[in-house]
Amino acid sequence: MSLAREAAGIRRYVRSAYDRTLKGKTPVFEPVEEYRGDSLFSAGTDAHTLIKGDAAKAAVYLRDSAGLAGKFKLIYLDPPFFTMSDQMAVAGAPGGSLRHRAYGDRWEKGMMGYLKMLGLRIRLIKDLLADDGLIFVHLDWHAVHYAKILMDEIFGEEHFVNEIIWQYKSGGSTKKHFSRKHDNILCYSKSKNYKFYPLTEKSYNRGLKPYRFKGVEEFKDEVGWYTMVNMKDVWSIDMVGRTSGERTGYATQKPEQLLERIIECSTAEGDLCGDLFCGSGTLAACAAKMGRRSVSVDESGLAIETCITRLIKQGVPFRVMSSGKKDADLKFSVSIDRGTAAGNGGPELCTVKIETVQPKKNARKPEERDGEHYDELLAEDPLSLIAAWSIDARYDGSVHVPTESAVRKNGEIALAMTCAVPRGGAISVKVTDILGNSGFSVFHLD
Repeated sequence: MSLAREAAGIRRYVRSAYDRTLKGKTPVFEPVEEYRGDSLFSAGTDAHTLIKGDAAKAAVYLRDSAGLAGKFKLIYLDPPFFTMSDQMAVAGAPGGSLRHRAYGDRWEKGMMGYLKMLGLRIRLIKDLLADDGLIFVHLDWHAVHYAKILMDEIFGEEHFVNEIIWQYKSGGSTKKHFSRKHDNILCYSKSKNYKFYPLTEKSYNRGLKPYRFKGVEEFKDEVGWYTMVNMKDVWSIDMVGRTSGERTGYATQKPEQLLERIIECSTAEGDLCGDLFCGSGTLAACAAKMGRRSVSVDESGLAIETCITRLIKQGVPFRVMSSGKKDADLKFSVSIDRGTAAGNGGPELCTVKIETVQPKKNARKPEERDGEHYDELLAEDPLSLIAAWSIDARYDGSVHVPTESAVRKNGEIALAMTCAVPRGGAISVKVTDILGNSGFSVFHLD
């Protein structure tokens, strides 16, 4: 049976699954980490939230427990594209990069299973969108035509706003068809009263010469004469280059310029943005730079750790929430050099140094072709695999709130940090490697 004939069944499934989900037990997510950020940022940790979990469960939690129903001015979704393949991340390492699996995009029940997954999550996420907000769903030729039918059903055909074509240069070529060099971003509103902030762009005159029309303001640059017009729905923006400072190595990472444009056209400063398939965390990074608040969700530990590292580099305060503390992927050891304690019960100055790090059996590994190089690094210089680590010198027994943190930059990372620890207190240490594996340990000072 053709998928077109199955469309009605998919729509019925989405409606019934939505009702069942809301009648079920509300998922619980609790804080596991909080970062205070640099003094340059005045917003609290609740300005940016990362949630490790499935988008459907997180949407119900945000709606029913966090009180965020109808609060998001922008929701951006960059789900799997139905490529029916694994998406690979690339981690920079001494002597060559390590490729490893970021996430799977294979569906046992084919397009039917994929659309049921996507449709349910979009329906749940709709409840989070403000009446004057906009939702952007980022896909490509694999499934966007079916997704548009779902969006028409969930939001209403009359609430279609735009189909944005993101055009880029990167990608492969073939002799069997024209090179596929664009993605499709569907934009819908929840009502007719949505807020939109028009953007402008250059429109070059024919022949690059001045028109000299009365009342038309013209400009000239190194190319020629142009006017400023409302931006069109075809955006030419380069992908994140291999040498770009933005590059995280995460598979399918989107460029900041693309997300900045989406944020700018749909939100004002202080508005709440959501990304429930957050991947490398580009929306969160851009929202922080642009003075917006954000909630980012992903069920992948690699995605959340990539977001964490990215926001730490920006000095942005945020909190991390999870439905439970997962088993650690890394084990490590530290040495603690205890200095002289301050008088009158004051804190003790301690220097914490990472001594060893070793992935556990459940840890993420590189693909087979890079296995030998990875094993050599583990044997000769395992500390070179550390991407970030942090210390909470005032650990309260539940939430890791770093007082000191270090992130690898330009291939270098500090392996020792000094902190002031209350007498008789505990130090918690978290270590993350370049493959997104992480470990957590607590050390009590008697």
